[in-house]
Amino acid sequence: MEYFIIAIKTVVSISLLNVWLLQFNKSTKWRGGNAQNMIEEFRAYGLPAWMCYTIGFFKVTLSILLIASIWYPSIENVAAIGLALLLSGSISMHIRIKDPMYKSLPAAIFLAMCLIIALI
Repeated sequence: MEYFIIAIKTVVSISLLNVWLLQFNKSTKWRGGNAQNMIEEFRAYGLPAWMCYTIGFFKVTLSILLIASIWYPSIENVAAIGLALLLSGSISMHIRIKDPMYKSLPAAIFLAMCLIIALI
């Protein structure tokens, strides 16, 4: 079970770091509304640009903490629950602007993985 949790932590962390650091200015089929990058996506949600950077800071920081929790288990719940809350917000934003359900799929999968980490 320990290796399973490590694998989940790794998948969630690397995926979120990819979204926020490498895919930030790129178009993907998962973006909210018709957004072509992360700033446009937050605008589609009716949120200001500063909110994008604030959420990004927390997602990147918590993703790094989730990786670090492999060696420092005491920070595991903070990272997993913090990411779960942010991912819940992502899903609610997609719902708010009536995006097709598939656009919420990555956030829903990562939310489930974070809840598994926090509860096991």
